Amino acid sequence: MDLSVIVVSWNVRDLLRRCLQSILAAGDGSAPPRSLEILVVDNASADGSAAMVQAEFPTVRLIANDRNRGFTAANNQGLAASQGRYLLLLNPDAELMDSALAEMVGCMETHPEAGVLGPQLLYPDGSVQSSRRRFPTLATALVESTVVQEWWRDNRVLRRCYMLDTPPAPGEPQPVDWLVGACLLVRRAAYEQVGGLDEGFFMYSEELDWCRRIKGAGWQVLYLPTARVIHHEGKSSEQVVPARHIHFQSSKVRYFRKHHGRLTAELLRGFLLATYLYQAAREGLKWLVGHKRPLRAERLRAYGQVLRSGLRGDRA
Repeated sequence: MDLSVIVVSWNVRDLLRRCLQSILAAGDGSAPPRSLEILVVDNASADGSAAMVQAEFPTVRLIANDRNRGFTAANNQGLAASQGRYLLLLNPDAELMDSALAEMVGCMETHPEAGVLGPQLLYPDGSVQSSRRRFPTLATALVESTVVQEWWRDNRVLRRCYMLDTPPAPGEPQPVDWLVGACLLVRRAAYEQVGGLDEGFFMYSEELDWCRRIKGAGWQVLYLPTARVIHHEGKSSEQVVPARHIHFQSSKVRYFRKHHGRLTAELLRGFLLATYLYQAAREGLKWLVGHKRPLRAERLRAYGQVLRSGLRGDRA
């Protein structure tokens, strides 16, 4: 088997259908090429996703979990069951365009030093979605997705992390530190050397940690702008906004504890909790003066859940 495509799904049936159709387009439109296998790991969706896969995509191997095991654990299930020389982790809200699959595999064939490769991600309107990254510094963590970013939108810290200061060469693969995990092609030899995703990350930062471990083992991480993939972004996580905040920020804390030490992680955790306390106070004042009270109450509940979680940086 040349390529195994692993799709982890949770309550995004219609997007999952489009994702699978885009993969099948690499064959004759109804079945994958013989050298390709498709595995869907469904995390106990309540929208009929598993039944849809069984009814409409009989050539796809379905692993139906009886509970939501999380993005990382479910991907590891797919990885363990896969047979391909190359392993593609593809989000269900992503659609392969044109010859993206063939281009990515072809690039890996001609770059044996590459352990991980990712395509250019596009928003549905065709605009480019930032997906190339440098490893985050503590300054990055203090700014990204916090009130600091709200106050300081065009800042050098994130521009550097998102590699906006380094345009990719047209048509050429570019070495990077890590890639957004909506579509990641991994060489089996690299996977077998470093292992799967760290299941301590329920979701978020798991691809950052994985790319760091693979790069640390001597492999390159490549960005291939000629391969294009549409990414609808966050369609599963937007269904549970408080959990998204908790997982995103606690995963950030866990990453820094793992790679930068406990002291740095605790400083980060304290700062993040302080920002949520500030936001809760701000929403509370707006609620008191009667400004959009239903919205303020919803945000207060979300921030309260984040504060009660403590952002411990574990898989709780």
